[in-house]
Amino acid sequence: MGINSESDIAANLQIGPTDKGMVRLYVEGDGVDLPLDFDPEEAEEIAEEIRAAAAQARKISEKGR
Repeated sequence: MGINSESDIAANLQIGPTDKGMVRLYVEGDGVDLPLDFDPEEAEEIAEEIRAAAAQARKISEKGR
């Protein structure tokens, strides 16, 4: 499965700090229990990537109007 592959799988995503000073992305779904811990610098890089992807997706969706 890739970025452009659609799926009917549903999952919950929680994001928050841990008591160890890490940022946790916690993915929970049918048969999935996945905690992903990142140091604050890595988390900021991920946030920048998400913002950039959102901007690109917005441009794509505006072209389709």
